[in-house]
Amino acid sequence: MNPSRKKIAVVLLLAVACVLPFLSNNYWLDVATLALFYVVLAQGLNVVVGFAGLLDLGYAAFFAVGAYTTGILMTVYQWSFWLTLPVSMVLAAIVGVIIGAPTLRLRSDYLAIVTLGFGEIIRILAINLPITGSASGIYGIPRPSIGGYVLGGQIDFYYLILIIAVLVVVAVNRLGTSRIGRAWMYIREDEDAAEAMGINRIKMKLLAYSIGAVIGSLAGSVFAVKMSAIAPLSFSFTQSIMILLAVVLGGLGSIPGVVLGAVLVIALPELLRSVEDWRYLIFGAALVAMMLFRPQGLWPARYETKRDTKRGETEEATEGGSGNDVKLDSEKCNA
Repeated sequence: MNPSRKKIAVVLLLAVACVLPFLSNNYWLDVATLALFYVVLAQGLNVVVGFAGLLDLGYAAFFAVGAYTTGILMTVYQWSFWLTLPVSMVLAAIVGVIIGAPTLRLRSDYLAIVTLGFGEIIRILAINLPITGSASGIYGIPRPSIGGYVLGGQIDFYYLILIIAVLVVVAVNRLGTSRIGRAWMYIREDEDAAEAMGINRIKMKLLAYSIGAVIGSLAGSVFAVKMSAIAPLSFSFTQSIMILLAVVLGGLGSIPGVVLGAVLVIALPELLRSVEDWRYLIFGAALVAMMLFRPQGLWPARYETKRDTKRGETEEATEGGSGNDVKLDSEKCNA
């Protein structure tokens, strides 16, 4: 897509997102808010799976770390929500390093099993620790406030998570086009070749895993104050699979594709609610069909190297030169 057209499309999309609360009822506004949560979570997992190629089946664990950190600090220690955000993100990064350092040397299925076990460990700890409220969870989490205004309505949280989603998408996009993003891409395609070229694959994997953890914890913190209550059931293995589904459905490594995948994962079951008994069957069949006919995702990532750019410029110059030569030859013939 032409860069100018891409900018226009992004501006139009943001404009629609900004006016959406005034065009929909409370039910669809809540669905849109949940979709934005999944956009943030899916972009965090996209860094891990889409960019670095690390199959993570326990990503909901970092979602839980952020939610429980904010919930505990606000209910037990009476902290402000805005002060809990950096604490939850730093804690998630530390947990990511602790878990990732010994395990990211593994590959493919082995790494998936380890991350799955990590997700279940976090969920079981939340069920059994008294400070997390055990199986009942944490209730009565205060609402955040800006100055003297308390964010308590649906529209308030919609705009809050919309701002966070936009910031996360911009940050992930910048990461993907940076030297770090290119290093992740090389590791994803061929770890041994990347290491032979001087890339520290363990360090880069750990960086991707930690950044994904930070983004997941950020979404978890906002989720805790929006719901005012959290429980271990909200951070189950099913949540990890739904987030991974959004990434795969949209296209691994594709930022706009992951946004589209997250919206569809939340919106499609709701659009099929009129056929209550069959909606998940239809939803599952649609996903199977999509994987069969478009396995690369709805909006696959496109990677362009500098060599491709120079080649395109050379071809354009050559075509332009050929046209001018033909024109000159025709003028000589006419003369």
